[in-house]
Amino acid sequence: MEVILAQPRGFCAGVIRAIQTVERALELYGTPVYVLHEIVHNRHVVGNLRKRGARFVEKLAEVPLGSLTIFSAHGVSTEVVREAQRQELRVIDATCPLVTKVHLQAKRYSRQGMEVIIIGHPGHPEVEGTRGRIEGPVHVLSSVAEVETLSVKSPDLLAYVTQTTLSMDDTRELIAALKQRFPAIKGPDLRDICYATQSRQNAVRKLAHEVDLLLVVGALYSSNSNRLREAGGQNGLPSFLIEDATDLDPAWLSGKKRIGITAGASTPEILVQNVLDRLGDHGKLNVWEMDGERETIRFSLPKSPLL
Repeated sequence: MEVILAQPRGFCAGVIRAIQTVERALELYGTPVYVLHEIVHNRHVVGNLRKRGARFVEKLAEVPLGSLTIFSAHGVSTEVVREAQRQELRVIDATCPLVTKVHLQAKRYSRQGMEVIIIGHPGHPEVEGTRGRIEGPVHVLSSVAEVETLSVKSPDLLAYVTQTTLSMDDTRELIAALKQRFPAIKGPDLRDICYATQSRQNAVRKLAHEVDLLLVVGALYSSNSNRLREAGGQNGLPSFLIEDATDLDPAWLSGKKRIGITAGASTPEILVQNVLDRLGDHGKLNVWEMDGERETIRFSLPKSPLL
């Protein structure tokens, strides 16, 4: 079989920054270091950090008074920040800078007296964090159908922001529907979808023309990984999302000569290599990497007196 690796794939700058933040905190302070929610959406990454002493919690109520606590890359609401202050927690905020940018945009629109629409998936940590940063009216939409039934106070005072890990095609369609129904709406077009999400989706679309099967390595609940699988499927390509090599179904390989592999932005490269090893059990592999722009963006660790 011939295997083509997508370029770029795997860890993005925001994920690297978040993981390094936890690792640095453990080096400086030892265990326990508490992390609110999964630092990134990948159980292998979380498991490795847990072995090193990180303790992952779903609520700040689980964190002892005054403890060192890290906010995940997905961001948190204003109320969570206030709760941490009430508990006198020593906080390091590992929110991805691109998510922070969305928070600032949303708050700016709200201060201007606008109702804010968040294009994203209700319940996703990033969306809930953004929603919780807005003091005025806010709506969360994830489909064109919801645009048609949306009720707003003033169509002339309306703005939108987007979750950073969405599909560009779906987001473009939703923005077009919003602009058609509310011509005065303000928003940043597709610029809120982060560079890593865009580049990985673009790579999959290019790869789709060269392979007859796509494997996306990533967490089943990872938004950006699911969007990569969808991008392959939208191009008529059999596409499967797997968490690791154990999820690989040999039946998928029947009759397939060229296999494409990519990985979500929170997926470590070792998991891709493990999938290659598993594919090698089914025949000799010819592995090569597609041409693609290598990412050079790097984010420094959070500005904090604790680091």
